[in-house]
Amino acid sequence: MTTESDILRERLERATAHLDPPYAVVDLAAFDANAATLPTRAGGKPLRVASKSVRARDLLGRVLGRPGWRGVMAFTLPEASWLVRTGVTGDALVAYPTTDRAALAALAADEELARGVTLMIDDVGQLDLVDAVCPPQGRPALRVCLDLDASWRPLRGRLHVGVRRSPVHSARAAGTLAATVAGRPGFRLVGLMAYEAQIAGLGDSPPGRTALGAAIRAVQRRSYHELLARRGAAVAAVREHADLEFVNGGGTGSVAATSADPAVTEVTAGSGLYGPTLFDAYRAWRPTPAAFFACAVVRRPTPELATVLGGGWIASGPPAASRLPAPWLPSGLKLLGPEGAGEVQTPLAGPAAAGLRVGDRVWFRHAKAGELCERVNELHLVDGDRVAATVPTYRGEGRAFL
Repeated sequence: MTTESDILRERLERATAHLDPPYAVVDLAAFDANAATLPTRAGGKPLRVASKSVRARDLLGRVLGRPGWRGVMAFTLPEASWLVRTGVTGDALVAYPTTDRAALAALAADEELARGVTLMIDDVGQLDLVDAVCPPQGRPALRVCLDLDASWRPLRGRLHVGVRRSPVHSARAAGTLAATVAGRPGFRLVGLMAYEAQIAGLGDSPPGRTALGAAIRAVQRRSYHELLARRGAAVAAVREHADLEFVNGGGTGSVAATSADPAVTEVTAGSGLYGPTLFDAYRAWRPTPAAFFACAVVRRPTPELATVLGGGWIASGPPAASRLPAPWLPSGLKLLGPEGAGEVQTPLAGPAAAGLRVGDRVWFRHAKAGELCERVNELHLVDGDRVAATVPTYRGEGRAFL
């Protein structure tokens, strides 16, 4: 019986028969379906595309040309400035504070950039650094966004659930920092962001771990209700000092939940466009896998094993099996525990391994989305059973931002 996986594999292989592995592809049908579905989950609120999860200007432009998407969340200031200068977007929010003096000087010297780029802050020291690089008297007012820490800290702060980001956690602290920004010449506070990583970035249904999934969902429910009240209070406190243009929150894993917060005006999403393996562990919505990379079988150590060249494209985060790429097509392949995915070779076992021959392709999925693009110079965009276009990644354009 021919399965959907068989059909996908045959289609990808027909489209890329002229290419030599390793290479990466994006299936446009799946990518566009994900890009169309995500806004329907946002309840009418616009989505800001997370560039770190895409890392290819052509695909960023493709998403921003669709209804429901508006603006980019960049991961560095040089990247944000580049995206504005090249016309990808006129609205780039830098997700993390910057100390890049050259990029700050360039931002302050260019009124178009100053209109299109918003800096992230959570500390007065960041304002001081900007002023040291480019005094306020000689620059346009720079747009800034306040980063509110969205982690959950129960038991009077003795327990920390989430990632460690901003030191600004309470509504009072947010209001205090907002007042400081409002009193500083050369800055304009236009936004507030609160990224709830413990909800948006943590799968609530890990395969084969029912009890853990139930525990994660219980924690996420309590964390969500705590943040709902605290984020609303923080927004109110900040609005006493600034006319906010946006309140940003969430990620692919929490689009529906974050958009339901009345204090939030926009939601960020990006990983859901490519559908990496980490998002197979979510119950609410699982994107259709759209990004793959192919490696060639180069040896057969035993009749039951097939070894591909390369394959060790490991994702960031805690060292764990969840960060390994997954052999996806043909179905029925698995990594070997003692070796995993190797720098120069990756042996594969499983029922499908015996049928592979030297020269065959094995299709992998990366654990995270945009990090795949740091391994290749280009993405082959597959439409049906043909390559419709080949577009450069950031790396292919000679841009290594982080």
